[in-house]
Amino acid sequence: MTPTKILLPEDELPTRWYNVLHDLPTPAPPVLHPGTGQPVGPDDLAPLFPMDLILQEVSQEQYVDIPGEVLDVYRLWRPSPLYRAHRLEKALDTPARIYYKYEGVSPAGSHKPNTAVPQAYYNAKSGVRKLTTETGAGQWGTALAFACAQYGLDCEVWQVRASYDQKPYRRTMMEVFGATVHPSPSDLTESGRKILAENPDSTGSLGIAISEAVEMAVADPDVHYALGSVLNHVLLHQTIIGEEALMQLAMVGETPDVLVGCTGGGSNFGGLAFPFLREKWAGRMSPVVRAVEPAACPSLTQGTYAYDFGDTIGMTPLMKMHTLGHDFVPDPIHAGGLRYHGMSPLISHLYETGEIEAIAKPQSECFAAGVLFARSEGIVPAPEPTHALAAAIEEAQRCKESGESKVILTALCGHGHLDLAAYDAYLSGAMTDRAWDDADLQASVAAALEKLPAV
Repeated sequence: MTPTKILLPEDELPTRWYNVLHDLPTPAPPVLHPGTGQPVGPDDLAPLFPMDLILQEVSQEQYVDIPGEVLDVYRLWRPSPLYRAHRLEKALDTPARIYYKYEGVSPAGSHKPNTAVPQAYYNAKSGVRKLTTETGAGQWGTALAFACAQYGLDCEVWQVRASYDQKPYRRTMMEVFGATVHPSPSDLTESGRKILAENPDSTGSLGIAISEAVEMAVADPDVHYALGSVLNHVLLHQTIIGEEALMQLAMVGETPDVLVGCTGGGSNFGGLAFPFLREKWAGRMSPVVRAVEPAACPSLTQGTYAYDFGDTIGMTPLMKMHTLGHDFVPDPIHAGGLRYHGMSPLISHLYETGEIEAIAKPQSECFAAGVLFARSEGIVPAPEPTHALAAAIEEAQRCKESGESKVILTALCGHGHLDLAAYDAYLSGAMTDRAWDDADLQASVAAALEKLPAV
């Protein structure tokens, strides 16, 4: 019988990140300067990022070595465990074999430190004294606060107002690690004041919070900005998840038939999926790779594939991605980490070229999956990965009907210990669903898409 926990020894911790840009069947569109319409160069990104990260953003090398100083911090929780979900399989009475890669063992309780640590390291190495960032549910802000503490950097976080109010202990956790946290939109920035003037009761969005953090970073040469998802270098750092999972599945002689992951900006999904796509393109396996997003913010399944800003105000370069419009403000669903108007350009490109699939799930179905998972496997998942769990359960139930014994792999990208208010809303019947067939949601997206930049 397959063991419940499949553990890699610490001395087998991967020492390279995998760069999917090297192996893409078709090249990804370039990032453009919003003023000139030309591909951005290193100088355009220098006010925000250190040169090491800029070079990783555009690198075509297949692998990037992980610095020893980063590996030293990674060893606090990596390699992370791969679990065989025996008890969930039994609860579902399915012949499917379900595996989940558990990233909730990190200090921040999610996958986010996989990129927060190298970002803080490279910034500290370049002489920067402070990082600014945005956060939705608070997992990214917590991870960056932890990472900054490791390298002696100050950390300032703008947290989306809806999550700031829903998850006060996330703010406390960031402050324990040393960060300063503001609700977004705030009156501390031009961006925030503009939004508040238009809507004093704004619940905020990741796009707005990005605008505020970027504005503060570009105003001070000693301050840089750090992003928790979307960009190529962020997904690069997260591939340590998939590289470990490949090794762990090989230890028990398995290859996945279906791989599912939740998607908001794309880092958790890309981190798991990219190494498996490499193996698929090399002819060594052939999994179906499926992204799962919230029905209230369906950028992949219902968004437009176009050049758009990564933030609300329009301060970032233009990225070709599936977008709902940069000033679309999603419904304040409990999966705060998935409330982003766009999708990683790399994930968007892979979806556009048919390399991956995508589906959208309403949050009540996802929380039902989360509760079933908690009662069988004993881990309360964060709201974000309940989307992937709902899709994994759906696939396992199809296996029950067909009699197929598929291997299903998913990423449990974080625990929900600081998300219990969301579970309380679900268990008490107070949770409501928003979906694409809601006319006002479609109207809001249509209005936002009218403001796409002309390219």
